[in-house]
Amino acid sequence: MAGSSSSPESNRAASREQQHPQYATDRDLLNQLLEQAQAQPRSDWVLAEVARLRIRYQGFPGARDLQRDLDQILQQWGMSEEELFVQTRAIHERGQVYDRSFSKRDDWA
Repeated sequence: MAGSSSSPESNRAASREQQHPQYATDRDLLNQLLEQAQAQPRSDWVLAEVARLRIRYQGFPGARDLQRDLDQILQQWGMSEEELFVQTRAIHERGQVYDRSFSKRDDWA
């Protein structure tokens, strides 16, 4: 395969990429979050959603674009993942972040 730019190793890695069942919904949400991430002050909902998606895709073998966008948001905020989690734990301790319509969704996939 002279001239081919992909190696057998990269082809195997690409074939191991998985499609998350919530990808389409999460992609739409993350597009909204990218727009709202620039707002100051950041809303509790935006912080909580970024943290929730970080947890969902942590170690997931796929959805690299979502993971890159989540990294970009944290970099834009000048915040580490641990700092995000500290803030969102405090938000959840203060009370309910999501309204009732959100909490009735089955979003555990």
